[in-house]
Amino acid sequence: MQGSTEILSAHEAEAHSRAGRVPPAFIVIAAGMVAALHIGKIPPAIPVLREALGVSLVEAGFLLSMVQMAGMLTGVFIGLAADGIGLRRSMLLGQLTLALASLAGAWATQPAELLALRAVEGFGFLLVVLPVPSLIRQLVPPSRLALHLGLWGTYMATGTALVLAAGPAIMAGVGWEGLWVTLALVSLAVAVWLLRRVPSDHTRRAAAAAATTATASATARAQWSARLRDTLTSWGPWRVAITFSMYSSQWLAVIGFLPSIYAQAGLSGQVAGLLTAFACLVNVTGNVAAGRLLHRGVCARHLLYAGFVAMGLTAFVAFSPLTAEAPVVRYLAVVIFSAVGGLIPATLFALAVHVAPNEHTVSTTVGWMQQCSSTGQFLGPPLVAWVAGVAGGWQWTWVITGVASVVGLLLASRTRYQRT
Repeated sequence: MQGSTEILSAHEAEAHSRAGRVPPAFIVIAAGMVAALHIGKIPPAIPVLREALGVSLVEAGFLLSMVQMAGMLTGVFIGLAADGIGLRRSMLLGQLTLALASLAGAWATQPAELLALRAVEGFGFLLVVLPVPSLIRQLVPPSRLALHLGLWGTYMATGTALVLAAGPAIMAGVGWEGLWVTLALVSLAVAVWLLRRVPSDHTRRAAAAAATTATASATARAQWSARLRDTLTSWGPWRVAITFSMYSSQWLAVIGFLPSIYAQAGLSGQVAGLLTAFACLVNVTGNVAAGRLLHRGVCARHLLYAGFVAMGLTAFVAFSPLTAEAPVVRYLAVVIFSAVGGLIPATLFALAVHVAPNEHTVSTTVGWMQQCSSTGQFLGPPLVAWVAGVAGGWQWTWVITGVASVVGLLLASRTRYQRT
């Protein structure tokens, strides 16, 4: 993709590198991880919510996926808005939205109320995460972009793992309502961190004035219809978006229901949460590895192949009746499912930056990718839950994830080599 890359001025870069200071690029990644805490708080809370509010299994599936409603319906438009209103400003608004919705959720007394607030949280989540790849691109030199995007690809797994590990302990002390309040306070804290430590949108735009005139930049930002048209009429954004949906739908369906599956097997909530947290956390290794491999010039297509093949095979091992008497084997399969599958998101985030039609459509492209991903995540968990309810168990889960893996492989076969 042609065009200049916005970077911090030399004075700002020096200031941000002082001892004891966290670089702005890492702060925005951390903010994404905090947003992911809100996504991941439902899995460990499902057994508690089913008892406290009478949530059914299918309603639990929608609680897992309802947070994706905003992304499913408006992802590309929120990405478009983030490009226009300012990247840091979008992240701040998103964290405040997450905080308010989570606080309100602590007072919910009916499943329908939680479902509605999960949709609001989904809107806040998108406002936080959609600007991040474009913002990272402006905060780091091009030679380090793939490494940082690989780290960014870990945001969902890291945030989810943290709340899976800590959530049961927090709920044991202050209930599920206390968990909701705690995460609201964390979002407020990270909003203050963003405000104080990440350069404002105006400052970053001024730093880019030497490479592109302010008039041209403002004009490009103002032409929102052109940015939307450029994104949706290009094959590259469609390819990475649909591919992402094939990954995210099966990952959330498997990881999201693990605490419930283990609880049905007789494990305590704390043990189930820790096992699921570890299975979630190993996803980070795949993301980081993808960033390093892309930095070294490994073909993106090969990384996508490895991820989807591994997810398809290990899901079969994890849920097939053939391994019903081998719980350790099943758990190891889930760990590999998450770890090797982690190659996929980091690769797709890196590709999204490069397949965007121009530098002013990066957030819009990521928004479209998130919209398709959210559609998959919205449909995946309820579908898996419905099949489990009909079959009387989870033994056919691998069929659903297997279909997603096959489609992902077909899409990946059209991905050309790109040095990111």
